[in-house]
Amino acid sequence: MHKEEIAGKFKQLQDRITKSIEKTDGKGLFMEDNWEREAGGGGRSRVITNGNIIEKGGVQFSAVYGELPDKIRNKLHLSNSNFFATGVSLIMHPENPHVPIIHMNVRYFELEDGTFWFGGGIDLTPIYIDKMQAKEFHLQLKEVCDRHNIDYYAKFKTWADDYFYLPFREETRGVGGIFFDQLNGTDGLSKEQIFNFTMDVGNLFAPLYCQIMKQNAKTPYSEKEKDWQLHRRGRYVEFNLVLDKGTKFGLDTNGRTESILVSMPPEVKWTYQYPIEKNSKEQQTLSLLRKGINWINE
Repeated sequence: MHKEEIAGKFKQLQDRITKSIEKTDGKGLFMEDNWEREAGGGGRSRVITNGNIIEKGGVQFSAVYGELPDKIRNKLHLSNSNFFATGVSLIMHPENPHVPIIHMNVRYFELEDGTFWFGGGIDLTPIYIDKMQAKEFHLQLKEVCDRHNIDYYAKFKTWADDYFYLPFREETRGVGGIFFDQLNGTDGLSKEQIFNFTMDVGNLFAPLYCQIMKQNAKTPYSEKEKDWQLHRRGRYVEFNLVLDKGTKFGLDTNGRTESILVSMPPEVKWTYQYPIEKNSKEQQTLSLLRKGINWINE
């Protein structure tokens, strides 16, 4: 498969996702912003705000190329070669605290020397953890993984637990999901097979999350629950700015900062020593922000 074909498929994926979110939200519409990268390539940013369900969300497509920055070349031990990178990355911040935050990313990277790999994943960040919802979320991820490689779900679920973790808080970002990177055929799959798996992950997003939106959007919430949501969004910001490799890659390749940081929530707060009541819903959620939970059998 050629890079142009992969980029084209990712662009179509962005179209399908934004149409599904608009239809489910019922009010919000995506604003489109086309941009060019001075060093090579560009992208198409789509942002939705003040919808019925989504307070702020972004679905980003990019296809960039050029000389590989030394910082990345040295970090990944790559050859001094021109690169091409394309992908779709999204984040949804709902208004209602009972609708989880979600993140999805699919991406492709190659060097002119023939080196290539795919990466991606989906993870769910509930403000209040619903065990049954987490179970259904992981069951659908496992079904997609199992269609391609029976070992993928366990491997990529563990990878997500380890990746979406804030060591300085000793908390996972949410209930995890799957995360994979640098898939390049060493596990026996062809390039086209890896692409098909990556696209299946991307195509899972819309039906999976739109169903969650429909189930939870009308759940009543209190002022206290809204305050907890703003507090938990702070953890999301901490991860994205301190730990997220995608954010760092975008900035290190002189990507478009406005598009990279669209993942930030519209409102957020940090409370010094946030008070947690014993046996509260907040305490229950905190007790489940840990690695290694088997959500399917929880």
